[in-house]
Amino acid sequence: MNSAPRKTFKNPRAQHDFRSRTGSIVAVGSYVPARVLTNADLEKMVETSNEWIITRTGIRERHIARPDETTSDMAAEAARRAMAQARVKPEQIDLILVATVTPDMLFPSTACLVQEKIGARRAAAFDIEAACSGFIYGLEVGQQFIMSQSCDTVLVIGAEKLSSIVDWTDRNTCVLFGDGAGAAILQNRPGSHGLLTVHLGADGSKGSVLCVPSGGSRNPASAKTVAAREHFIRMDGKETFRNAVQAMHAAAIEVLRRCELDISQIQCVIPHQANRRIIDAVGERLGVRPDQLFVNLDRIGNTSAASVAIALDEAVAQGRIRQGDLVLLTVFGGGFTWGAAVIEW
Repeated sequence: MNSAPRKTFKNPRAQHDFRSRTGSIVAVGSYVPARVLTNADLEKMVETSNEWIITRTGIRERHIARPDETTSDMAAEAARRAMAQARVKPEQIDLILVATVTPDMLFPSTACLVQEKIGARRAAAFDIEAACSGFIYGLEVGQQFIMSQSCDTVLVIGAEKLSSIVDWTDRNTCVLFGDGAGAAILQNRPGSHGLLTVHLGADGSKGSVLCVPSGGSRNPASAKTVAAREHFIRMDGKETFRNAVQAMHAAAIEVLRRCELDISQIQCVIPHQANRRIIDAVGERLGVRPDQLFVNLDRIGNTSAASVAIALDEAVAQGRIRQGDLVLLTVFGGGFTWGAAVIEW
């Protein structure tokens, strides 16, 4: 339902001399693995119950990649689907950005592996690591390349194989996460404002609240770190919840302020699909109507950097977003990182 009132809004990008080169999302695509892991399945793996999971998270099922299915595999498939929608050929892509915390390997970047898989031989490629906020970080980076006229076509992907870093013996975290990828094609679209504004933030002082403790240069992999299960996600749930609600709300308010909009003018609100209680708390603070909010958490789970990208693709496919609509994205992730964006579709 698109019942929000129409009103002239401010384009914060218009102050720049290169305002004619704003970036628009011209197509989206997504991919989730075939295997579905239900709450009933988890009841057989760890001490939990369907009721416990739904009450605390709102998640009923999530998709899990095959052992031989990598983050770059999922990213490439999401990219192909977005490219097909945009009718963009591999040789037209100037830049590939992949947001992920589960790269195929430390290096080369997952973006380089995607470049090879989709045949985008002339594209530059690099990864962005901003946890669950990565896709919005990627949109802003891609937007800057288009605005500066360095690139005409940018492929932004959020992709995760979180099942590879989940501790399946920890019922507080293993019930949350799923695998998947979402992609967007950014181009300049004459006559459209595109990404009106993006607000990004971070607080590195709270990095230990949500992290994977070992595997990097601080604590390289060893028999000791493996035995201590330090290569899996660790999270202080209460502290994460509190900071997520506060940061996602504040970021959303900031981008609405910049565009001189109120929430009633937004046709679709897509928050990071982390936890239903977080989504509801942010929505309540913002005054979001039920018909404005898009949620796929119950079927997909938390897919980190892929979260809002997959949700955006589903919202478009379901007709929840149409050309000219105003869309609000707001996210939060480990780091801590956060961000929000207002998009004219």
